[in-house]
Amino acid sequence: MASAAEQLASNLNFRTFAKAEDLKKRLWFTLGALLVYRLGTYIPLPGLNPDAFAQAFQGQSGGILGLFNMFSGGAVSRMAIFALGIMPYISASIIVQLMTSVVPSLEQLKKEGEQGRKIINQYTRYGTVLLGLLQAYGIAVGLESGNGLVNDPGWFFRISTVISLLGGTMFLMWLGEQITSRGIGNGISLIIFAGIVAHLPTALAGTLELGRTGALSTPLILGIIIMVVAVIALIVFVERAQRRLLIQYPKRQVGNRMFQGDTSHLPLKLNTAGVIPAIFASSLLLLPATLAGFADSATLPVWATTIVGSLAHGQPLYMILYAAMIAFFAFFYTAIVFNPKDTADNLKKHGGFILGIRPGERTAEYIDYVLTRITVIGAVYLIFVCILPEFVIAQTGVPFYLGGTSLLIVVSVTLDTVAQIQGHLIAQQYEGLIKKSKLRGGKRGR
Repeated sequence: MASAAEQLASNLNFRTFAKAEDLKKRLWFTLGALLVYRLGTYIPLPGLNPDAFAQAFQGQSGGILGLFNMFSGGAVSRMAIFALGIMPYISASIIVQLMTSVVPSLEQLKKEGEQGRKIINQYTRYGTVLLGLLQAYGIAVGLESGNGLVNDPGWFFRISTVISLLGGTMFLMWLGEQITSRGIGNGISLIIFAGIVAHLPTALAGTLELGRTGALSTPLILGIIIMVVAVIALIVFVERAQRRLLIQYPKRQVGNRMFQGDTSHLPLKLNTAGVIPAIFASSLLLLPATLAGFADSATLPVWATTIVGSLAHGQPLYMILYAAMIAFFAFFYTAIVFNPKDTADNLKKHGGFILGIRPGERTAEYIDYVLTRITVIGAVYLIFVCILPEFVIAQTGVPFYLGGTSLLIVVSVTLDTVAQIQGHLIAQQYEGLIKKSKLRGGKRGR
C-alpha cells in the first residue's frame, strides 16, 4: 500500500490537478475566506482616532504589540476589528492541552475518540470567549488612558470595543474552522500565515529602498537573501525529518493458514513542539519592554531601566534568555503533546512491540529515551533559526521583518498545505483507478 501511494504521488501532474474539481473548489473557497480576513484587518474600531493611535503605536512597535501585530496581519497597528486576531483561540487551545495532562477527567475525554474531542473543542471555544473578553476590555481601558486616542471615552466606547474585538476573534475562529472543513485544511494556521505573508512585499520593498539610497550595501542585501534561503532549506529539512522506530507485529493464524507478522514504523519528529517554543519565549521576553513603554520613564527606578535595556533586541542577556526559554519550552511542550506511556499501551493493546524491548513499561522508557535525545536536536535547531536573525539585526541594523518565528510559521504552514493538496490529488487518482477497475469488471461480466 505504501509503495502504491508513493507511485501515485510521483505521477501527480498538472493534468491531474485540472481534473480535480473538488480540490479547485476547496482552493477557491480558501482564497475567498483569506480575502475576507484581509479586508477585516482594515476596518477600524468605532470611536478611535486613527492618526493619534498610529503615532502612539510607533513607540510600542518593538515590544509585544509588534509581535501581535505580525500575527494579526497588521490589524493591531490599525486597531481594526481583527486586532485580537486568532491569538485568544491559540492561547485557549494551549491551556486546554495543558489541562488535559493535569485534570484526569479531561485526560479521559481525550481518550474517548471523536466525541471526547468535540467536548474538548467546546471547552476551547469557551476559553476563547473568556480570554477574548479580558483582552478586549484591557485594550479598551488602555486606549482610553492614551492622550487623544479615543474621541468620546466612556462605557459606550468600552462596550462597543469589547463587542467588536470579541466578535472579530469569534468570526476568525469560525472562518478557520470553515477553511479546515470546506477548504484545504489548517484553517487557523493559514489565517496566521496570510497575516505574516501580507507584510512581505512591504518589507522587501523597504529593504530594496535602503539599498537604493545607500543605507545598505548590495553585498549585505545579497548575503541576507542567501541566509534566508539557507534557513528556509534548513527548516524544510528538519520539519520533514523523522526518527522512525521499527514496530513488529507477531504472526497470527486464521483458520488453517498462518500469516506472517507485519512491520510498521512509529515516526517521531525532530521538532515535535513546532513553533510554540519560539512564540512563548518571544512573548515573555517582550513583556517587560512593553510594560515599561506604557509607564512613565521618569518614574521608573534605575534597576528597572537597566533590566529593560538589557532585554532589548540584540543584547547579550536577551540572546541568552531567549535561547534558554526556547530550549525549556521545546522540552516542556513536547512532554505535553506526546505521551510515551500512552503510545506504549496502544502498541501493547494491538500486539505491537519494538524489537529487543519488552512491551509495556520498558517500551515507554525506550520511547522517552529516544524522544528526549531527538528533542535536544530540535531545541538546538529552534535556537539557531530564531537567534540568527536577531544576531543579523543587532550587527547590521537591517530592518529584518521575516524573523525566525515568522519564518518557522510560513515554511511549516506551506509544507502542511502542500501535503494537504497532494493528499487530495492522491485521493482523486485513487477514485479514478477504482472507477476504471469497476468499468473493466462490468465489461468482462458482459
